[in-house]
Amino acid sequence: MRPPLICVTALLLGPQIALAADQIPKLDIAPSCRGAAKAAVSVTRDAGSCEHDEQMARDTLEQRWSQFSVAQKNECVRLSSLGGSPSYVELLTCLEMAKGASEIPVGEGMDTGDAVEKSRHAK
Repeated sequence: MRPPLICVTALLLGPQIALAADQIPKLDIAPSCRGAAKAAVSVTRDAGSCEHDEQMARDTLEQRWSQFSVAQKNECVRLSSLGGSPSYVELLTCLEMAKGASEIPVGEGMDTGDAVEKSRHAK
């Protein structure tokens, strides 16, 4: 009998995800930078430029890591490792978006239903 896929996945990813709260994960950025260099539309964007951007993002993560919640870190580390080469730039972007979204006051979202209703009463 084979174990369910979700159990195997949890066993494989569990240790990596658990590390997210304590420390910045060690990501292998080489494959994504090679891919970025091949797809570059500018001759000035090469693997070295990508590696520089990745290092800058990692440095920013080192400075700001404690500002993100455990849930944000766990989710973004998981997402930045899915479906391709991991990236510190992607991880940082995810964390910044998650933090920003968590700071939006409840009820401050764009509710188009309320806007339509208000415009009807204004007429």
